[in-house]
Amino acid sequence: MAEAKTAENVVFVGTKPVMNYVLAAITQFNEGAGAVTIKARGKAISRAVDVAEILRNRFLQNVNVQNIAIGTEQVQGESGTANVSTIEITLGK
Repeated sequence: MAEAKTAENVVFVGTKPVMNYVLAAITQFNEGAGAVTIKARGKAISRAVDVAEILRNRFLQNVNVQNIAIGTEQVQGESGTANVSTIEITLGK
């Protein structure tokens, strides 16, 4: 997955460095977003948690975790169907 901004204020976390996603979320908050959702799946879940914690503890102390949703997606691969864990962390002012 790659970093993306949509009308719903979502940051998709992938394999880029953590600070890229932190800056994407800060930009959305500075543009007037009341809440930003950080989404990741698979191995990127730990990076998404890092993004949320860096935002809350270092950059935007007035931002709180509003919701955390976890789940599983079925992904088609070359060797068949695989289950991949997902997380959505919603941060809001």
